[in-house]
Amino acid sequence: MPFATLNGIRHYYRLEGIEERPVLVLAHSLGADHGMWQPQMPDLLRHFYVLRYDIRGHGASDVPTGDYSVEQLGRDALALLDHLGIAKCSWCGLSMGGAIGQWLALHAPQTLTHLVLANTSPRFGDPALWKSRRKAVQEGGMAAVLSLAMQRSFSEKAIRTHNEYVSLFRSVLLGMDPQGYIGSCAVLRDFDNTDQLSKITVPTLVIAGDHDVSTPWAGNGEVLAGLIPNATSMRLAAAHLSNLEQPQSFNSAVLGFLLSDSSDSTTKGFTVRRRVLGDAHVDKAVAATTDFSRDFQDLITRYAWGEIWSRPLLDDRTRRLLVLALMAATGRWEEFRLHLTSGLNRELEVCDLKEVLLLVAIYSGLPTANTAFHLAQEQLAQHSTKV
Repeated sequence: MPFATLNGIRHYYRLEGIEERPVLVLAHSLGADHGMWQPQMPDLLRHFYVLRYDIRGHGASDVPTGDYSVEQLGRDALALLDHLGIAKCSWCGLSMGGAIGQWLALHAPQTLTHLVLANTSPRFGDPALWKSRRKAVQEGGMAAVLSLAMQRSFSEKAIRTHNEYVSLFRSVLLGMDPQGYIGSCAVLRDFDNTDQLSKITVPTLVIAGDHDVSTPWAGNGEVLAGLIPNATSMRLAAAHLSNLEQPQSFNSAVLGFLLSDSSDSTTKGFTVRRRVLGDAHVDKAVAATTDFSRDFQDLITRYAWGEIWSRPLLDDRTRRLLVLALMAATGRWEEFRLHLTSGLNRELEVCDLKEVLLLVAIYSGLPTANTAFHLAQEQLAQHSTKV
């Protein structure tokens, strides 16, 4: 079972993906648990070995009595990394998870390769706010702060349109042990890292939400981005839980930061081109290159493959289906055949092809789809004989 007893309490964690990939740790907000990151997992797992865990007082981890501190939470994180044999990782923390990330960047910088601080702050407002919340939960349980937490975590639009993650957060919050919430409020009440930000040397991305009333850009993300040396920033059209409200935009920002590649676009382009089209096709194209076509081949490799196909948010299957639809719609049948053949040899299944060609029929016309289905059927017949 994914439990580890560390620092005297039991912690729940999930470590998923391919072990050889770089490790990325996701640390959740107050009142949530590791499931908060579910919208990020499909995109992140294509690139990282991902560790999610329930911070003490939350989810399936133990709920010690008394007040917690950011140092305790940071040492819990280090103990978990040590338990799992993880020497280095990237850290992505939202709100309270971002406070832990700041502590780690200051006290264990050798552990972090990158730091993402999402919807967080070097100081979480007036301590009186946290005193009021603690008292409310002590007297009325988690239901006493439900309305306030929902309003501060999501925009009116997300709540009104019944975003599925709104319901998920609500149920997790209501099911939380009140002592865990009360103890964690003390972390945010006492946290003030403003004077230490200039000492952070880990490459840092700050993400803020334009509709975030809990940690708005002014006085929070703005301070982090301004005082952490060389930090970059991204603002999303979201409230406090930006990863749930704008999951694809959040993923794009995180992946763009973590996967920034200093290698030249030609080298990167050849790697991606071979992955998508296969060695045989690329070797044939390279062998056929002449002085006349060399610049054109370089253009394709650098821009089509090194710049566009290498962008991290969309996977190869999605890009392939888009290309097939576009090539059919514009009658580029040679390119259609190329991506059809290489796709069937890699990530595409027959059902994928059928769905995209039905859309072509509706949006680009029956004659176009008729040609596409005919060519696809021919290729499918040849493919089946090779399997």
